[in-house]
Amino acid sequence: MNEIERYYRILELEPGATLEEVNQAYKDLVFVWHPDRLPKDNIRLQQKAQEKLKAINEAREKLRSLNGKHNGHSHSHSHSHSHSHSHPHPDSHFYQPPQPKKPSPPQPTSPPPKANSDLSGKDFSRANLSNKDLSGRNLSYANLTGADLSDTFMHKVILRGANLSEANLFRANLLLADLREANLRNANLIGADFSGADLRGADLTGARMRSGDRLLVKLIGANLTGAIMPDGHTHG
Repeated sequence: MNEIERYYRILELEPGATLEEVNQAYKDLVFVWHPDRLPKDNIRLQQKAQEKLKAINEAREKLRSLNGKHNGHSHSHSHSHSHSHSHPHPDSHFYQPPQPKKPSPPQPTSPPPKANSDLSGKDFSRANLSNKDLSGRNLSYANLTGADLSDTFMHKVILRGANLSEANLFRANLLLADLREANLRNANLIGADFSGADLRGADLTGARMRSGDRLLVKLIGANLTGAIMPDGHTHG
């Protein structure tokens, strides 16, 4: 994989993606890896977030520069001014390290090629997967019965039809995850983030989501159509 392909992969894009797609992917990933979304007391994850953000920034700048050269535009030489309005995150300047002339060394923490991303149907029952980074992995129909997934990062993970009954998903990040028809019966979901997740037809019977009357699970933008809720009723 050459350097340009690596930059596209860091932004989770296919080589040749448009500048608009590069900018949108950058915004999405800065949102996902914002340290405020991760446990403050987990130093390893906080450091990983900083490394991810550094790599994301570098990838976007390199690809914007390349795009500008190919299209004959001058914006790649003035992005600090003409593109300042394109940063939707007020904190994003905090993650803009100085851009030296020398290229940054390869990021050792960048995710490996997708060779081992297909874990569909695997047996992880009772496995300790706490604090792991499973983002983008295919775990459809996997057996995760009773698995420890606390503080696990599972952005865009595919868990369609997976068995997560009695699993511990305490503070797990399942942003944009595919959980269609997943079995989450009696799972611990306290502190989990399911923002934008697809939970259509999932079975949440008996799952722990509340403390008293307080809902302690993030479900912003989640699709719960047809899901069986913890109290047994089907979501409309």
